[in-house]
Amino acid sequence: MPTHSIVHFQNFEYILHTPMYFFISVLSLLDVCYTTTTVLQMLVHILSKKRAISFARCVAQMYIFLLFGVIESWLFSIMSVDRHLAICHPLRYKVIMSRWVCLLMVGICAAYGVLGSMCHTFFAMRLPYCGPNEIDHYFCEVPAVLKLACADTSLNDLVDFIIGFNVIVVPLSLIVIVYANIFATIMKIQSAQGRIKAFSTCASHITVVTMFAIPCIIMYMGPGSGSLSNSGKKMALFYNIATSFLNPVIYSLRNKDVKKAFFKWMGWSRAPE
Repeated sequence: MPTHSIVHFQNFEYILHTPMYFFISVLSLLDVCYTTTTVLQMLVHILSKKRAISFARCVAQMYIFLLFGVIESWLFSIMSVDRHLAICHPLRYKVIMSRWVCLLMVGICAAYGVLGSMCHTFFAMRLPYCGPNEIDHYFCEVPAVLKLACADTSLNDLVDFIIGFNVIVVPLSLIVIVYANIFATIMKIQSAQGRIKAFSTCASHITVVTMFAIPCIIMYMGPGSGSLSNSGKKMALFYNIATSFLNPVIYSLRNKDVKKAFFKWMGWSRAPE
């Protein structure tokens, strides 16, 4: 019996080393970095009377925030491709999604994040800032910072739209196309239980993408995105904090493989269903 328990635990450990869980672990790391960039400074401002940040730290916060946001946006599209291969090509899945392919995909997302956030920050910082220095926002975000510029920001609006299109709309379009193929394949499955199981593997990803993409599109690609309202600031808090908080709930607490592996690691013989 003890030997059987050890083998059973190793099986779950192997399951959690599949490409899907590798991408989820990368997403978790991004969420930690994504929120830490802004939340720690926000907590400092809440606890202290002096709610100020230096110009250099504001630029750094804006760049790092954009960096992890762009990487996360493209990572969602990579995760949809992973689900497509797992559902539509299950026999070739492990061969195609090798460790090196997964690392290469994440590396491409990181490179795109570095370039996209650098362009975003560069065009924002090339403007002269000679007027008021009070940001009407909870953290240094491009639309809020552009309001302080004492020059025409039409070029920045165009650059923001182009970059936003490549960072948000293109990955989102890829996700829609991929899931259209996935749903077409799922509908061909004969058993109802098989269709439900296939749909459940996609539901978490679709939920997270929706919570992340829609507020970002409104913030960065909507008309007058440079002028933030109170609802816009609340929306920024939502996709910055709420989505990162809900991701572990959606991906982990509702995932039977993760729960079973956790209870096995804790030494409990049976995990709740």
